[in-house]
Amino acid sequence: MSQQISVRPLHDRILVKRVAEEEKTAGGLFIPDTAKEKPQRGEIVAVGKGRVMEDGKVLPLEVKVGDKVLFGKYAGTELKLNGQEYLMMREEDILGIIN
Repeated sequence: MSQQISVRPLHDRILVKRVAEEEKTAGGLFIPDTAKEKPQRGEIVAVGKGRVMEDGKVLPLEVKVGDKVLFGKYAGTELKLNGQEYLMMREEDILGIIN
């Protein structure tokens, strides 16, 4: 990522930039912008230090900056930083890491 992010998520929160979905279907039909849903895939651009447990210990996150992830349709809070759109969500909102 060429632009420096000026936000550091707290605790078990992560900052995700959506990855653009395909412009056409498997059959070759182009999907108009009005029919597209927001992607449920993204790349992690910033992470917090980890979840604070009841005993005060910090449990590190399983995800890291650069991971490509899948998340739920309504996961996270949309933010606009430096003209770019991001999602701030908790690690538990991540459904999986794309290998």
